[in-house]
Amino acid sequence: ETTPLVVDGVMYVTEAPSNVIALDARTGSQYWRYNHDLPDDLNYCCGRNNRGVAVLGDRLYMGTLDAHLVSLDAKTGDVIWDAEVADEATGYSITGAPLLVGDKILTGVAGGEFGIRGFVDAYDEATGELAWRLYTIPGPDDPGNETWAGNSWRTGGSPSWVTGSYDPELNLVYWGTGNPGPDWNGDVRMGDNLYSDAVLAINPDTGEMV
Repeated sequence: ETTPLVVDGVMYVTEAPSNVIALDARTGSQYWRYNHDLPDDLNYCCGRNNRGVAVLGDRLYMGTLDAHLVSLDAKTGDVIWDAEVADEATGYSITGAPLLVGDKILTGVAGGEFGIRGFVDAYDEATGELAWRLYTIPGPDDPGNETWAGNSWRTGGSPSWVTGSYDPELNLVYWGTGNPGPDWNGDVRMGDNLYSDAVLAINPDTGEMV
């Protein structure tokens, strides 16, 4: 399910489960390969997918199946930084390509089938430090929490695995969310379950919905 990315004659292609290869786009010869180490007992849903990378200058960025975001040297494949986005043992993973907006790398998470609480993160592209986090399920102090019965908001899914898009004129990021969970039985999460199955408009500077 990957989408190759070609920059200055170099093609970057991801492959399952969380690897990336740099190729000469004309000849197909390999420049380098990065294989991300994954836990042996990794739990995930719906395939060992990785949908691509993002590139900024001489750096490449990729999400991994164990819910990490890594920055690689685009010329050598060496790791520059490796940030743990979430604990894979609690059901989180990353299958979508990151989105570059200014000096931030945005990523969503998968794992709605395993009782996660979805979110969208932004990281400093140079350091890998977390800039902001926007939960896709509102907490008790947030508008919309009343659309979740009891404590179902804690494990209600609303994953953000699809890559968002950016409108530079409006300076807004648009990010889609997935289904609430459990998807086969809504009795435990009665209500409209905001903001699952929706498109969010996000200020990329602050992480606030608009």
